[in-house]
This record gives sequence, C-alpha cells and structure tokens, in this order.
Amino acid sequence: MIRYDLYKLLKEELGNGSKDLVTRPSGQAVRVRIERDIEKESDGAVVALDLSEIGVIDYSCADEIVTKLVSRLLSGEYGDKYLLLTGLNENQKENIEVALERKDLAIMAEMRDNSRVVLGNLNNYLKDTLDFIVKKKKATSKDLSDARKLEANTSGTRLLNLHKKRLVKRVEEVRAESKIWVYELL
Repeated sequence: MIRYDLYKLLKEELGNGSKDLVTRPSGQAVRVRIERDIEKESDGAVVALDLSEIGVIDYSCADEIVTKLVSRLLSGEYGDKYLLLTGLNENQKENIEVALERKDLAIMAEMRDNSRVVLGNLNNYLKDTLDFIVKKKKATSKDLSDARKLEANTSGTRLLNLHKKRLVKRVEEVRAESKIWVYELL
C-alpha cells in the first residue's frame, strides 16, 4: 500500500499552513497533484489517501478530491489501481459520504479506530458481500457460495461487481493445478 499524506500535499500545493481542506479551488489543486502522482504508480497499486492530519474537509473539497478521483478511477483513467481513504474522523466521513452518495459512488475507508467501512452508495447484497470480505480479508467465489448459500454464478458476479467498483482487489492464484480468482480487502 502506498500512502499519500493529504496534509503534506495540502502544504506543498497551497503553502498556507492550514490543516483544513476547504473550497473547491483548494480541492482541485490537491486532486491535480494526486492525479500526477498516481499516474506514476504501478498497476495493482493500492493508494491510501491519509486524512489523519487533516482537520475539516468540506463538501466542495470532498467532491473535488474524492468523488472525482473515484469517478475517474472507475472509468479506467488511472489503469488497474485502487483507492482507499485512511485516518478518517466522523466529521470527515460524513462530508465525504454525502459527496459520494450524490454521485452514486462508493469507496473503502479506514477510520481512525482502524475499522473498515464503505462510504457512499452500495446496494445491500454487495454490502453483505463486502462485509464478508472485510471479516475474512480475502475470499473466493466458493467461499462466498458456501458461507451465504448462494449459487456459484451469483457469488462470482457479486465479487466481480465489487472488484469493478474498485472496493476489493482481484488476484489470480494457482490452486490444485488450476487458476482461480481471489478477492482481497484493500
């Protein structure tokens, strides 16, 4: 996992010493910097946007940074990469979640107490599948089928949909001389 310290990026891009991510122009400056850096990361990289040193992130900044990054990630602009938010407090979580919900997007986040949550919109059956992966750390379609009493194609589709939303990482493994997909927590 590659960690981007948003407080450090904020200081470097704006140079004003503030710990708060507020206003759309501030968010745009930080997002442009993140985009420039993320392009240099290798495929399969998990980029953690660390908010632990940030005070407030307002709606406009959350929209400018998080929703635009997630939207562009899903459209394939950054290649095969993943985003994760880390170090969030409850106020940051609330503003980011509103921004994501308005655009019908979702992202994985790690709160300051190290709990994992999904922010934004995700239907209930995918939330349940993601909860399963959060508990197990990684799972195959068969694992999900057995645990949730689902048909194999249903569990495979659910896992693939989580991967397409960049909420879990998909890795090919060789087991018993055959290749299978394993879905892992970011």
